[in-house]
This record gives sequence, structure tokens and C-alpha cells, in this order.
Amino acid sequence: MIRILSLVVIIIFSNVSYAEISNETKNKYFYIGKMKSYNDKFTLYFKTRNKAILARGEETNYINDYPQDLYIYNHTSKEDIPLLTYEWFPKKVKKLVKNYSYPVFPEDFAYYLMKDNNTLILVSGKKNFHQNLEYNIKSKNLKKFSNNGKLNFIISSYAEVCGYKTNKNNFECSIEKPLISKNLIN
Repeated sequence: MIRILSLVVIIIFSNVSYAEISNETKNKYFYIGKMKSYNDKFTLYFKTRNKAILARGEETNYINDYPQDLYIYNHTSKEDIPLLTYEWFPKKVKKLVKNYSYPVFPEDFAYYLMKDNNTLILVSGKKNFHQNLEYNIKSKNLKKFSNNGKLNFIISSYAEVCGYKTNKNNFECSIEKPLISKNLIN
């Protein structure tokens, strides 16, 4: 298990192309493109934008040809709603994080849906952005994530969640897979 995880981390962060990572390995550690909620009431998914975005990069400007925004599909109401889009996301992040002056896209993050089916933890997966973010789905509020020791993020590949479910249970740890855009590991 540790060897496989180490291999995945090495492959992802050595810029090996997405095609070279086996589907079995990708699916074991990531939800790619879409993820159902724990209560099966909604699905989070990435939707590709129709037009390219010109963005300022750390070294040079670049064109993001097929950027993706994060959407939510409500299974009860059959409603499709954008959650994190390029229209507002980079501006809000720039206000929250003063020490990073380049735009970040919704697809630049790994998304961890917490068991409350309402909180998303965003962990940077691509850029030199060293701040985790928290997004409240119901209130549509984005803020800096303050780690209070409840979650350990292992290089954006999975999260280890430990604790007591009730006072009658033993201390347990579970591994949570993140939702990522297919563009994140391209």
C-alpha cells in the first residue's frame, strides 16, 4: 500500500503524463471528474468551459484552453448549479491569500468532501500555492482553512481522517479520496 501510494505521488509530482498512470491507480486514490455525496443527494463534478482563458503565470502568461469549473447536481430537484467558477473564484482567493499574486482556477485543487456533505476542503495540487481553503456548499462561503489537527493531507492524494464517531466507538482512521479535475494531472 505504501509503495503504491509513493509511486502515485512520485508519478503525479514528476509531471509524468496522465495517460501513463493506470486507470486502476487513478481510481484507487482519486475521484476524477465527479463524485457522489455520502448521502447520495448530490454529485459534484467538473464542467469544461467553452472558451479559453488567458492567465498570468508565475514565469510567463499562459492560455488555459479547456478550463473546468466545479458544479453540483442535485438529484432531488434535478438542478445543475455552478459552485466554483472562474468568474469569481480567482478574485476571492486573491483577497483571502495576500502572499500569492497569480490566478488560481477551480481545477487547480483537490476537493475533499467532509462527512457533513456540506464542507469542501480545497488543497492545491499544481501551483506553488501553499494555503488550503474551505468552502461551505450551503452558504457558498469560501475562506482559509485553519487546520486544527483533525485532518492530515498527504500531498493532495488522500486525507487521513481520525477520531471517534460516538463515545461508544473506538478511535478510527479512514482514508478519504479527493475529487480532482482530469486537467489537474494532465
